[in-house]
Amino acid sequence: MYNFLLPKQFVTDIFQITPEFLREKGLKGVVTDLDNTLIEWDRADATEELAAWFLMMKDAGIRIIIASNNNEKRVKHFAKPLGIPYVHRAKKPLGRGFYAAMIQLGLRPQETAMVGDQLLTDVMGGNRMKMYTILVRPVAQSDGLVTKFNRFVERRIFSDLKRKGKTTWEDHL
Repeated sequence: MYNFLLPKQFVTDIFQITPEFLREKGLKGVVTDLDNTLIEWDRADATEELAAWFLMMKDAGIRIIIASNNNEKRVKHFAKPLGIPYVHRAKKPLGRGFYAAMIQLGLRPQETAMVGDQLLTDVMGGNRMKMYTILVRPVAQSDGLVTKFNRFVERRIFSDLKRKGKTTWEDHL
């Protein structure tokens, strides 16, 4: 029942995703969420470590785009100084934002990873598009209102999965 909500990979943070990691899986690009995946939802700018990660990916030929449900002002403020393309108001888990991101990257779903911190938006949408889904631990302990509801649902799903003997966070960290 929950197969469409299960990521292909669990990672602690974005920094575990390297060019080698992606190449081993035949992936050429990354569509990444912004809030609580790359930076805290209430932080405006990238950290130095994150800017270095983007540069490492670019130097390795890995294409990256941000797909966020947030507004253009928020996403543009973060992405523009880094030279990272973006899709704002992506309406994840619906397909439009994922499709637009892959078009901009010039990649097919089987060549693209979707990286995010939420099952109900990032993983479900990426799985529906047949992308390689990677769930990261949220970088912040707090969330905006809509995300708080999603986290409540996620906890119920993870609890049910654990009861059924399926893989959850605790099995990977």
